[in-house]
Amino acid sequence: MDIISRAKGILLNPKSEWETVKNESATVQELFTKYAVILAAIPAVAGFIGFSVFGMNIGLGSFRMPVGPGIGHAVLSYILGLAGVYLVGYIIDWLAPTFGTQKDLVQSMKVAVYSSTASWVGGIFKIIPVLGFITMLAGIYGLYLLYTGLRTVKEVPQDRMIGYFIAIIVVTIVVYMVIGAITSSVFIGSHMMQQGM
Repeated sequence: MDIISRAKGILLNPKSEWETVKNESATVQELFTKYAVILAAIPAVAGFIGFSVFGMNIGLGSFRMPVGPGIGHAVLSYILGLAGVYLVGYIIDWLAPTFGTQKDLVQSMKVAVYSSTASWVGGIFKIIPVLGFITMLAGIYGLYLLYTGLRTVKEVPQDRMIGYFIAIIVVTIVVYMVIGAITSSVFIGSHMMQQGM
């Protein structure tokens, strides 16, 4: 699998790309090592550059995250982001029988990993913190990718599709709120330690 072709296909032609994904043999390890770990680095690295190198204007002044904590924040958000994708994939699989589809961890992970493509690629805009909202817009497109992926790869019955989709959205929101809280608290804690508070 060519990572650039896959990302381009998922983003620009998701319906046909999900059909290809559905019939591909893969392992969970391959999905992460050959795709997720590479693309998930985009928002982490871009965020580090944006906040530690360029900085951000807030109100009356500007803020630049010191390099040490910036690297720590980037690494932590990268690792927890990958863990979040894995957890969402696991929950997609765990909930599958409830919504009339089969448990298949690889197929569930395909949906979780590949539907994250838009957020990861959109994360490049974190390099200019003011444009970080574009990453959120990319995440909204990721919801469409999630929906089409569930429908195609997991073959969810039409009458159960909306319920499954909403359940996964709720789970995803909770997972990423927890991840955001952890990374923020670590950043705030390290910032307070540096200030000698």
